[in-house]
Amino acid sequence: MPPRIDASSRAEAWFLEHGLPYFVDDVRADVRHRLRRSRLLVVLAVACGLGVAAGVVVALLADRDEGTNGFTTGVTVGLAVVTVYALRALKADAIARWAAGRALGSLGLLVPLATRALPMLLLFITFLFINTEVWQVANALSPGVLGGSVLFFGLAAVFFLVSRLGEELDDVDDLDSTEAVVAACRDTPVQSEASELALQGEKLAVDSHVVGLEKANLVLALVIAQAVQVFLLAVAVSTFFVLFGAVAIDDHVIESWVEGGADYRLGQHLVSVQLFKVAIFLGSFSGLYFTVYAITDATYRQQFFTEILRELERAVGVRAVYRDLQDHRHEAGVTDGGRPAPPAPAG
Repeated sequence: MPPRIDASSRAEAWFLEHGLPYFVDDVRADVRHRLRRSRLLVVLAVACGLGVAAGVVVALLADRDEGTNGFTTGVTVGLAVVTVYALRALKADAIARWAAGRALGSLGLLVPLATRALPMLLLFITFLFINTEVWQVANALSPGVLGGSVLFFGLAAVFFLVSRLGEELDDVDDLDSTEAVVAACRDTPVQSEASELALQGEKLAVDSHVVGLEKANLVLALVIAQAVQVFLLAVAVSTFFVLFGAVAIDDHVIESWVEGGADYRLGQHLVSVQLFKVAIFLGSFSGLYFTVYAITDATYRQQFFTEILRELERAVGVRAVYRDLQDHRHEAGVTDGGRPAPPAPAG
């Protein structure tokens, strides 16, 4: 196998390992094919059809006062269909695995974030937690409405992440010199090729600008990494209120707050349904708060994003070398099997 073809293969394997499938030409071409309007219309039609069917069935089976379960179920099923298509057909599973791994590997950063964000949040949320009206409102929420509320908070958090994290990538692909590209490729499979191309006078920085699906790949990696940490914090807050409520909120207090008193269908005198609903509602709201705080707090952004953006900067540097290797490969007119190479796909 020619050295440059071997280097291209090593770069592609590195991209896939680091959650960047859209940086690989063949994968990106396949994903672009699956994103055709006709294909997406079919997926949306299937998602809407299954969502409506599931919603109607649940609404018919549910009690009259819980009829809103049908809407939430329909939306959840529709989103699940789209998510499965994205994970399998659009290769988003590779992005999710890498981003989740990076987030879990940075759990130590949750402590400084929590120590800065939790005091004021808990002061406010704890006041709501012991508020009669909050328990009455939460108790009146059907499972469908409660699930819809959690879904709304989650979608709002994702919207904030997508709208703000794109700004974090402004400087990642700004490798304005060949030397910067070579430095970014250090300790990667194409380190020697980057140095060699630089010695040959190749202007690697010309190909460092990331657009299209590749830019979407970087944004999605950041969004998933941040969402994992926010989710863990929201779960921690919900767990805190479940434990705090089980210890501090007596059944007589719940009875004075909520008509009918405590309902222990979730466990014999451990966690009441009302306590569970309040904890889930306040925890999901806390997740939205954490999201806004995390993307606006300069200290946390510097701590969390510095390392992950350094990884993405390396990816952009490897991409610049990979693009140059692919150009030489297509100029030579050969593929891995010695057949004529097809035209290089656009970014």
